[in-house]
Amino acid sequence: MTIAFRSPLQKRLYTIIFEADTPAGKRFDVILIGLIVLSLIAVVLDSVASISVRYHVALSISEWVFTVLFSIEYLLRLYCAPRPLAYARSFFGVVDLLAILPTYLAFFMPEIHSLVDIRILRLMRIFRVLKLTHYVHEYAMLRDALRASQRKIMVFLATISMAVLVIGTAMYVIEGPENGFTSIPIAVYWAITTMTTVGFGDITPQTDLGRFLASFMMLMGWGVLAVPTGIVTAEMVQGPRSAVTTRTCPACMREGLASKDRFCRDCGEALPPHEA
Repeated sequence: MTIAFRSPLQKRLYTIIFEADTPAGKRFDVILIGLIVLSLIAVVLDSVASISVRYHVALSISEWVFTVLFSIEYLLRLYCAPRPLAYARSFFGVVDLLAILPTYLAFFMPEIHSLVDIRILRLMRIFRVLKLTHYVHEYAMLRDALRASQRKIMVFLATISMAVLVIGTAMYVIEGPENGFTSIPIAVYWAITTMTTVGFGDITPQTDLGRFLASFMMLMGWGVLAVPTGIVTAEMVQGPRSAVTTRTCPACMREGLASKDRFCRDCGEALPPHEA
């Protein structure tokens, strides 16, 4: 089933707002990123006491101006998306909503206003604009490598979880509460900090056997930390991926589809013709 736009205006707005491959779409994203940066600067400046005292009113007004603009943008995205709920539930849809909610909720809970800094997540859209040459392709390579490595990394994490549980339990038995290992969860916490080479030092083994086990975990930690990197790197060197664009599926809002794709790779929806 092909996604149908309700009007030529909706289709035009969709192309401008959701895709950065056209000149109009690129200009829209550049302006949007500029507004996001300016709004973040205003929030940061307002948090500095000496500046806030002198310019609080001006900064507050600017914050409301940015919030209104971002609210209009969010409503336009809902309007031009053929399936508004799919956009609202997507990653960027949630981020866009969270970027404007704190200002409105601050009326009832002023302490929430500081959460407006979540707006910085919207700067991830810069990858769409920097698609000018290679950036979106490199991002797609990393995304594909992480997806391909997902099962291997999950198996690796499950193995490590069992290891820290067994070693943590052993340390609890060896050291006991008198040396700070008051429970198995505390001992597992010690095992995790030791294996990851963080080593806060709040709990340390006192017996010779405990120190031997700790030394073994430290050495094992070096190798353990390299495994996920190796898994992802192996996937990245499998070969070049096909060139991608900022083309977006109107049905599931998946971004980065190739210009030659006729169907979405995630949901299988037929795609409208790509405008270069």
